Amino acid sequence: MAQWSDPKANAIPRAATTAVGEAAFDRGLRSYMLSVYNTMASGVLLTGIVALLFASGGATSLAAQLFSQGGPLKWIVMLAPLAVVMVLSFRANTLSLGAAKGLYWAFAVLMGLSLSTIFLVYTGTSIAQTFFATAAAFAGLSLFGYTTKRNLSAIGTFLIMGVVGLLVAMVINMFLQSNAMAFAISAIGVLLFAGLTAHDTQKIKSMYFTIQGSDLLGKSVVMGALTLYLDFINLFTFLLQLTGDRR
Repeated sequence: MAQWSDPKANAIPRAATTAVGEAAFDRGLRSYMLSVYNTMASGVLLTGIVALLFASGGATSLAAQLFSQGGPLKWIVMLAPLAVVMVLSFRANTLSLGAAKGLYWAFAVLMGLSLSTIFLVYTGTSIAQTFFATAAAFAGLSLFGYTTKRNLSAIGTFLIMGVVGLLVAMVINMFLQSNAMAFAISAIGVLLFAGLTAHDTQKIKSMYFTIQGSDLLGKSVVMGALTLYLDFINLFTFLLQLTGDRR
């Protein structure tokens, strides 16, 4: 009978240890990605609920009263989400996990206030159809980014440069008010954020290799959810502008 003190007798074969390690890694990665997706989806849901409530009542809604009038409050509501994103992006390492989560949920609420105007501009049916089309496209693109063996990091810089150029074009069109340019911006925006959805999913997945088992895992979930949230919302808004039926 083998003795427990004999290292050879108690040793687990290398193949077994490798299999156990891979199984544990798969479970950890799966749990990590599910946390990212659940946080992202919860944020989108919260944004939708806030936007719907804020716009309820049509022309007499709080959204209509706020955005139809000038004043600083309108610009505060519109620019506040950008300020939160800047804080999360540049101060993520110094924020506590609780603060990062709090800022994320505050961002989702502020985005709901800012996006409430779509219920005043587009029909409810059009918004619903575009939302489900965006959800289906996002799921497919994110699944591709998660499963593909191709390294998508090479296109990341190109896509970010495209987004910067798109923002410049949007500012220019604020003065030109060109319908043709607006159509082109929406079409390009859909393509750019479709690519970013796949790219960012792969990047978030790869991040797990670096931070697994560390204290950064929780904050990485929040930042990953924020990244995918922005991809989804931008994909949705550009697609709505491209195909939505106006009131």
